Amino acid sequence: MANRAQIPTKSSALIAMIADENGKGYKNYEDTVVGFLLAGVGNVDIRRKTNYLIVDSKTTVKQIEDAFKEFTTREDIAIVLISQYVANMIRFLVDSYNKPVPAILEIPSKDHPYDPAHDSVLSRVKYLFSTESVASGRR
Repeated sequence: MANRAQIPTKSSALIAMIADENGKGYKNYEDTVVGFLLAGVGNVDIRRKTNYLIVDSKTTVKQIEDAFKEFTTREDIAIVLISQYVANMIRFLVDSYNKPVPAILEIPSKDHPYDPAHDSVLSRVKYLFSTESVASGRR
């Protein structure tokens, strides 16, 4: 155990998160957000910039768009987790995002069930498989 290789801080990547609260007051955030923050995903840099946004009833769509754009352009972020409910608010941005890193993963929230029909990653996979099926003559 003592000989374990240390991961250099400069080359490590973060997970960003954009998720909605559960609607039970500002101190009762969604279990998913709290779980990830307690697991050490939360980060505040020297400029006081965080790698997460908790969306509540006062959060504007512009703030969500700005957070999404910021997280997808930061070089220290490898994955952006976004609750599907919030992703639906900025669906045009999520669907038009086409870079491999950071990867965008839509997750369910406690109060809003997951709908595979709106998942951008799943729809891209379905599209790729249907294109392969057509290209290979298997349809």
